[in-house]
Amino acid sequence: MISKVNATQGPAKARQRERKHSAVTSGRRLFAIDGDPSSPWARRYRDLIAGHVSDLGGPDSGLSEAQLSLVKRASTVEVELERMEGKLSAGESIDLDLYGRLLGHLRRVLESLGIERKPKDTRKAFDDFIAALPPSAKPQPRPPVRSPDPVEQSASDEAKA
Repeated sequence: MISKVNATQGPAKARQRERKHSAVTSGRRLFAIDGDPSSPWARRYRDLIAGHVSDLGGPDSGLSEAQLSLVKRASTVEVELERMEGKLSAGESIDLDLYGRLLGHLRRVLESLGIERKPKDTRKAFDDFIAALPPSAKPQPRPPVRSPDPVEQSASDEAKA
């Protein structure tokens, strides 16, 4: 699209008219209005978004705008819950009813996104690792540690006295 620049507009105004997407859509800004993208809140928000997008298959997995919107809303609720938890850890009081409602909202949003974190079974990988070690490097079994019997302990204490 060719734009004419007149004396009252200047080149910056002409470039602004050529843009087809908002700064948020194109990734130039984190928030549509105001907001400090370098604040601790915004950094945590961005980290949570990246984590949820990764859980959903990554940025190239073809997430819909609706899914991305839900990821952003879930991340907002999570940051606010974490902020409330920080206040609790500092001995401050919070509205526990609000905390519980936010937690319920978060669960429903994550459930609607289908996010489930399933832990990996690392035991098999560890067993395979140990099996692949040369015999000299394999850990040797240790004898079981016997915990002292309280009756024997009191008898030995009396004998010492």
